[in-house]
This record gives sequence, C-alpha cells and structure tokens, in this order.
Amino acid sequence: MTLWLQRWPLCGIPLITLLQRFRGDSGAADGRLPLVFNTDLQPMNFEPLIELTRNGIQECVHMGALAVTDTEGRVLAQVGNPHWLCFTRSTLKAMQALPLVQSGGVAHFGFTPTELAMMCASHNGEDMHVEQVASILRKCGSTTRQMRCGCHVPYRFTFFDQPMPEGFAYDERHHNCSGKHSGFLAYCVQHGLSTDSYTEVDHPLQQQVRRAVAHLAGLSEAELSLGIDGCSAPNYAMPLSRLARSYARLAQPESDGLYGESLQLLGQAMTAHPELVSGTGRNDADFMRAGRGDWVTKVGADGVQVVGSRSRGQALGIKIMDGNKAALFAATVEALDRLGWLDDAQRTALEPWRAQVLLNVAGAPVGERRSVFKLRFGETV
Repeated sequence: MTLWLQRWPLCGIPLITLLQRFRGDSGAADGRLPLVFNTDLQPMNFEPLIELTRNGIQECVHMGALAVTDTEGRVLAQVGNPHWLCFTRSTLKAMQALPLVQSGGVAHFGFTPTELAMMCASHNGEDMHVEQVASILRKCGSTTRQMRCGCHVPYRFTFFDQPMPEGFAYDERHHNCSGKHSGFLAYCVQHGLSTDSYTEVDHPLQQQVRRAVAHLAGLSEAELSLGIDGCSAPNYAMPLSRLARSYARLAQPESDGLYGESLQLLGQAMTAHPELVSGTGRNDADFMRAGRGDWVTKVGADGVQVVGSRSRGQALGIKIMDGNKAALFAATVEALDRLGWLDDAQRTALEPWRAQVLLNVAGAPVGERRSVFKLRFGETV
C-alpha cells in the first residue's frame, strides 16, 4: 500500500506526499505513512464538513476548516485547524476600501452608502450594479477603461446558466470586482496618485491597504502572505482565525480604535444594501437579509466565507478545501445553527442553502448532502 502511494502520482506529486502535506507533517522517519493517526497529538488541518451520499453510500466528501473568534482573535469554536493559512480572496474587499474611507474620501466625493456597498461587492453585473459603479467613476472623474480589473461575461448570466441576449455589450463595469476598482481609482484621484499602476504591490494605495489588512487581522505586515487575485489586485493569505477576527471587528466596529468609524460606514452599507454586495439569487444577499442587520457576510472565491455578528462581537470563518460552493454554504448554515445564531425564521430563510436532499432534473430524490462535522468549543489546537 505504501509503495503504491509512493509511486502513484497526482499532478506529478506522489500521493503519499500529498497525504503528508494534508496532515501537515512529513510522515514517519523512514518515509512510510503511519498506519494510525493520533488525532490527539496531531490534529488534522482539515476535517470532513459535508458529504454527499447516493442510496446511503458515501459518494463525495468535502474537507475544510472553521474558526469562530471574537474581536481580539480568541478562538471560541473550531473544526480542523482554525489557524490554517488561506487566501482571503473577495472577503478582503471591505478592508481594501478602508484607505479611501479612512482618508475622508466619502465626504470628499459625496459617496453614498449604496456606492460604499458596491466597493465591497462581488456582484452580478446587473443594471443596479453597473449604475452604482458608473456613479462612482463619474464622481471621481475616472473612466471605465482606467479600471485594471478587465472584463468578463456578467455573473447574472454565467452563475445561472442563462444565455446572454444577442447584442448585449459588457465592459469593465460588469466585472464582479468593478466596485472595488472604482473605489481604488477614487483614492488615487483624491491623493493625486498614478492611476496606471494602482494594482501594483508597491503603489501607495496598496501599501495603505496592506497596512489596514494587517491591523484588522492583528498581524504585522510581514506576516501577510502575498498573492494576486483574479482581478489583478494584490490579495493576502492569513490564518483563518485572523480573517474571522477582522470580520468580528467589521461587524462590531467600536472594538477598533483606529478604523472604527470607517468600519462602521462600510459594515452598515453592506448590511443595508445586500443586493448590491452580490446580487439577485446570491448567497451574500440572502445571508445578510436573514441576519436582519446583525450579520455582515462575504464570500470569496475557492471556498472561503466569513460571517460577522454585531450583537455578539464574533465572526465565523470557513474554508472548503476543494472550493465547492454548495458544500461551503451548507457548512456555513450548519455552523451558524450549531453556534445558536439562528432562530426559526432564519432557519427557514437559509434552508435553500443548507444540506438537503438532492433532486435530479426530473425532481426525483437521488441522494443527500449532509453535514458530518462536530463543532468543538474553545481553543484546542
């Protein structure tokens, strides 16, 4: 068995190596995979969160990790390794808007709460989204072509497998990150900075973003790991628990003495206009509506979601390792329920996103998606 694992490659890497990386160690001293995992001494970084069954037989398993923290980053509950290093992806957007808000950009340009919500959005490219982005650009004297995000077919079509109408024209404003990029341009205009290179890591705007991100996470800037997001902007990886800490502060902004007022403006804009943060039929909109003003939530690409609760001063951060969205949303709803954050009305509102019976196109039940994790309370890693 060990020999087979050593020889059989996946993407050019021996399976035994992948398993060792998955467990976070290098195996036994002689290179063989131990037969028994001691989960007390070596807890796994990821645990099964959601499984799919067909006729009672397990067919798919979605592994992940989960962390719940307060505004100081204390781990209150967990699954797997709550400190697993993961990229923040679009969950970072509210933090990326902080330099503009912190430096008086809202008053300077007369930005509205709807426009602030757009700066935190991963949107569908619906008319309501494009109109808000156009307004931001107009107020700061910028143009569509100055946005360095590029353009793609709007999510309003691709997310729901809808054909794009003949003759439909789309541009950078329809990009799901265009709100963020229009806010980036506004900061550059306000401060007289180059707009040609605002996505470069050494641009003054991105240096301010990095400073804000590190502060909210309770890390030094050197502890942030750099990557480039799909929209060309710098993105950062941090321990999952530190991402949760950031959202606990976004949800309860008075906990942060430096960015508190700016966090309040952004968080309130997001919860007041959830349809702008994502769009029709999207997860963030449904979650924030269910939260009734208490939750600020954001999904990121490749299986990241964070939900912050203002009344509790806490946030839940979750990472699904294979990036499966259905599993991510199902695990998030289940975790919220086990944390005691849901009442009956919220359970009903979020039921479509939860683990459930799987139906085929004819409407016949063919399997089940169900949660299989146990939430552990307190810091155990």
